[in-house]
Amino acid sequence: MQAARGTSLSPGNDHGPTATTYVRLFAVVAIVVWLADQITKFAVVRGLEGQARATVVPHVFWLNVTRNAGAAFSTGTGFTLVLSVVAITVCVLVIRLASRLRDRGWAVGLGLLLGGAVGNLTDRLVRDPAPLKGHVIDFLQIPFGFPVFNLADTALTFAALVIIHRTWRGVRLDGTREPGR
Repeated sequence: MQAARGTSLSPGNDHGPTATTYVRLFAVVAIVVWLADQITKFAVVRGLEGQARATVVPHVFWLNVTRNAGAAFSTGTGFTLVLSVVAITVCVLVIRLASRLRDRGWAVGLGLLLGGAVGNLTDRLVRDPAPLKGHVIDFLQIPFGFPVFNLADTALTFAALVIIHRTWRGVRLDGTREPGR
């Protein structure tokens, strides 16, 4: 029997976020990251490739288009195919984990991870010199000898920070906490 007009017929609090809410958040974050990454890469390749770096903030920030055959810091340049296969594997695993999401932080972290991984994987699939061996477009440059990077790399970095934070706090994918935390 319904206690009051408009109340739920089922016991418990059914007004909180559902599993679908977290999967949607994950998907939206991943899609936004991927789109932003691809749009910016398209724009800088079309507008700046082959030119000297463009100063955005003097002595602090430049746009400098480069093509990277390797991973972070241009490591593994001879292993582009392996990096592509690893990226595909990571994407599949992250998508499989998404159905278990019941925590906003994990949804954002894994969305950033998927968006960044797919962003760079897209370059490896469609750019020269060949499918699965394509070079990633990097264009963001800051001082101190830091390598040139892109929005996908930035998303991957923030994904790592969010995932480390959630793990350190003892929060599992399903939103429960590890005992004693």
